[in-house]
Amino acid sequence: MLLENKFGVIFGVANKRSIAWATAQACAEGGARLAYTYQNERLKDNVEGLTAGSDAPLIQCDVTKPEEVEQTFSMLKEKFGRLDFLVHSLAFAPREALEGDFVATTREAFTTALDISAYSLTVLARAATYYGAEKVVPNYNVMGVAKAALEASTRYLASDLGPHNVRVNAISAGPIQTLAARGVGNLSTMLKHHADRAPLRRNVEAREVGNAAVFLCGPLSSGITGEVLHVDCGYNIMAF
Repeated sequence: MLLENKFGVIFGVANKRSIAWATAQACAEGGARLAYTYQNERLKDNVEGLTAGSDAPLIQCDVTKPEEVEQTFSMLKEKFGRLDFLVHSLAFAPREALEGDFVATTREAFTTALDISAYSLTVLARAATYYGAEKVVPNYNVMGVAKAALEASTRYLASDLGPHNVRVNAISAGPIQTLAARGVGNLSTMLKHHADRAPLRRNVEAREVGNAAVFLCGPLSSGITGEVLHVDCGYNIMAF
């Protein structure tokens, strides 16, 4: 029960296969009391279905709308009184930006991807990321650039918020078969390549990412901030 008597909010739960949901399950089993956000009414039903039977607050929050972000934290203060951790698991780019060559990315698609996938970290002050920030991943395109910005934001926020005893860390997960990831071209090829070359000879599972998040949100990581923790079955250490 590493997170017993801790209050947290999860941003990014979209469906039962999402990394955000696996993280939420791990945090709940660790003893945390959670709140969840959803972007709009269309996605609310999914979150309601997953959290049915719990007393977890559900809050509408489109991170591109400052008024909704402000309202979210106001409601969290009202519901919990305090907030011990925040899990940021948000990423989006228009589908056409995840196909073809990066050089063809439109200004609108680039701005959208950076706003939701990177700038929202500054707004919410916590990060979850992906290995594509460090290496070129075919078809990941603008999302790789956004994740690089996300990782850099992690370090700057860790420096800014450290004096307030707030830690900021990121998780860089390997490719996972989520519904969102299916928007990336040749995902099946990427998964096979990863499993063939990772030291553990397999793909990472969403729950393993969630377990790492419990560690980073809990007391055992109290001296860690500004770090990007790879949870990818060791793939990042391989040269080829």
